[in-house]
Amino acid sequence: MAAVQQMPSVPTGVPRQAAAASDVLDIREAEGASSGSDTADTALDTPVGMSGLAIGSKFGSGPQRGDTRIVVIVYGRDQEEIISVFAEVLGKPYCKRPNFEAISIADKERVIGIYADNAKADIGSRNTDLVVAINSHCVSLGMPPDSALSEQCDYEFLYTNTPFFRRDLSRFISFTLGQINHHQTLMDKPRTYFISTTFPDVRVALPNIDILTVGSDAVEIRVDLLKEPLADGAFAAVPSLSYVGEQVMTLRQRTELPIIFTTRCQRENGRFPMDNPDLYYQYLYRAIQWGVEYIDVELWLPETIRKRLYERRGNSRIMSAYHDFSSTLKWPTPEAQAIYAESCKYADIVKMITYINDRNENFELEYFRSKIRAEYPNGPPLSAVNMGEMGQFSRTQNHVFSPITHPLLPVIAAPGQMSAAETNAALSMLGQLPKKIIYGITSPSSRSGTPQAPFYVKCFNELGLPHQFAVVEQQPKGPNRVETWCNQKNFGGAYLHPPLSYASLISKSSFFSSLGDGAGPILTDAARVIGNFDTIIVRSLSSPPQSTEVSEPSSPYHHQNDNGNGSSHSVVGGSGTLPPNTQLVFDNASWRGILSTLTRDLAPSAYFGRTAVVLASSSDDAASAVFALGALRISKVYTVGFKTPSALAGDMIIEPFNSLESLQKARTVGAHDDFASPFVIISALAPEKGNLVGLLLRVFGSSKSPPPDTTETTINASSTRKVFLDLAADSGSGSFASRKADPGIVAEQSGFAVYGSSDVNAFTTVETLRLLVGQNVPYSFVRLAGGRSPF
Repeated sequence: MAAVQQMPSVPTGVPRQAAAASDVLDIREAEGASSGSDTADTALDTPVGMSGLAIGSKFGSGPQRGDTRIVVIVYGRDQEEIISVFAEVLGKPYCKRPNFEAISIADKERVIGIYADNAKADIGSRNTDLVVAINSHCVSLGMPPDSALSEQCDYEFLYTNTPFFRRDLSRFISFTLGQINHHQTLMDKPRTYFISTTFPDVRVALPNIDILTVGSDAVEIRVDLLKEPLADGAFAAVPSLSYVGEQVMTLRQRTELPIIFTTRCQRENGRFPMDNPDLYYQYLYRAIQWGVEYIDVELWLPETIRKRLYERRGNSRIMSAYHDFSSTLKWPTPEAQAIYAESCKYADIVKMITYINDRNENFELEYFRSKIRAEYPNGPPLSAVNMGEMGQFSRTQNHVFSPITHPLLPVIAAPGQMSAAETNAALSMLGQLPKKIIYGITSPSSRSGTPQAPFYVKCFNELGLPHQFAVVEQQPKGPNRVETWCNQKNFGGAYLHPPLSYASLISKSSFFSSLGDGAGPILTDAARVIGNFDTIIVRSLSSPPQSTEVSEPSSPYHHQNDNGNGSSHSVVGGSGTLPPNTQLVFDNASWRGILSTLTRDLAPSAYFGRTAVVLASSSDDAASAVFALGALRISKVYTVGFKTPSALAGDMIIEPFNSLESLQKARTVGAHDDFASPFVIISALAPEKGNLVGLLLRVFGSSKSPPPDTTETTINASSTRKVFLDLAADSGSGSFASRKADPGIVAEQSGFAVYGSSDVNAFTTVETLRLLVGQNVPYSFVRLAGGRSPF
């Protein structure tokens, strides 16, 4: 059971200066208070060496501008409302046109709708450099969609009128237009896994999909294993595109994980017939049109088909697949290298799998893997494993998309597959996953707002990780003692709630300042610009040298005396000091939690060039939100209650609301320019400041959405609902004096889409677990474990 350790406090930041009265809006003035002043603190001093990074820079797989062509939605009878939904998700105005020929460069910032029957006339002659055509079809109105439009459009979106529809659309359009792409982030992970849904109907898997996908970075849909029922009670020999499309749609609506689309042939332990290679192209290319992230393309297919799929893959990634069940492939032979070389031509990932009868072939595979890395340094990542019980060792050594199974699956996809828990247990037994202690470092005021030990223990157990988790607590007063937990031989990382100032920590700790030969811990770009960190990651540079063991303390809560130089070697459940070949990386996961929340129902482009308002009592509280807005290419931010450091502002225009007059001026400007009107409002104020937040929501909100445009002209304002994100305690917690003061309720009444801290906390937890243990725990699982449905 995780223990709660009492810990002396950590100073919350470097000394701050009082803000000038003209820099910030007097919160009590806005609330109509009779006396007093509640001006905000200024920003943290920027640590020495912090560069003024542009927030709009590319951070991993952050939002990108992507495909800037005009989005054209082809819609059927009684489906024209889909145009406005696409426009809302993209944050653009919309209109209808009679045909493709009527579209011009003047429609560049609009979403265009064309009725299906009209689109057929000239879709083949459309200007593909100007427009991207998406065939939309509501499956509730019957299947299949018009086959001619399916084939000729660039993409196809199948949907249902369900609660999952909007989220699915946001994911689809963001991916197909290249505004988001998680591939590079996955390839940067130490290990990636995918699980195969071996169900004849994916709907059978949905009740357990959240548990099934714990530990997986992607989910594979085995199209060849799907069983489409026929009217006579039999099953189709090959499931129709119509049936497969519905299956893909259903799966994508219920998981945020990337999907791998696989049509495994009969020779490679699948059920797809091999007498018609064109059939594979038909299904695989349609998967690209459906916006599937990974397409499994078998190497035996004719080169013309593989080449064409690769050239037309859009933002999807091609996994070249080779499976040998005959045990004829031997890793040391030139044939194995030739297979990799041939696969490289048209692949983003190369997958090679064979069946073995000798355990020594596992070591031959590891030599082959190292040889490929040496001879093809710029080649596609290699995913290679040996099948069968004797080949299970190779599964522990594969780092790229290792196939895993789960006890809840009806059958395993291939002989010798192991679950994520079994794989991690094996790695632990091999000494490649040593037991560590991971901490949650909290303060008394934040205990209720941070994930607690039972959840992390549940995740560790579900993943089969050997680690121990403990919550330790800082006290309001006393010297800095974060190094108490970090300076241990078995320290495995920590999350901190609330975050800590990097500058303050380094200035007060000789332990942290001495790391890296005096350079200090490594800072990620996010932690450097934001100025504080909430995650400490342990990175081992090499195998640690053998050292003299330090005696174990008699109690896990034993504290040694301070050594006199500000560094403490006390331990909680551990012993020794941090190994000399270990690096500590400081990161900030909160901003990605905010980013994921803001882009859950909207594409990143909905925020590009827009205006935002951020309310907070200090720049510490606002920093992660401002950084996330910069990543979304927000052009201007109005601030209330704090002063923004220049490094954090980046390319954004920062303007404080320093009076009610400045508030009214912003409202007047926004009335004539949709992009100048605040589109997103983020509050990090405590619940007792709810009246101020409500004031701004009423000022910049709207009681109703703009009217839909059903003519052949466009409206100037986007139909997208504005966004309110409340980073304080969720509404309904009893923190607000009355429901009228609850910002969430005020926001809904003012026409905002509302998100709360529970959404951000769940997404942040997903990111934190990925950083600390390198494993993926889906957002839906985090929400369910917290007792709330993700939908």
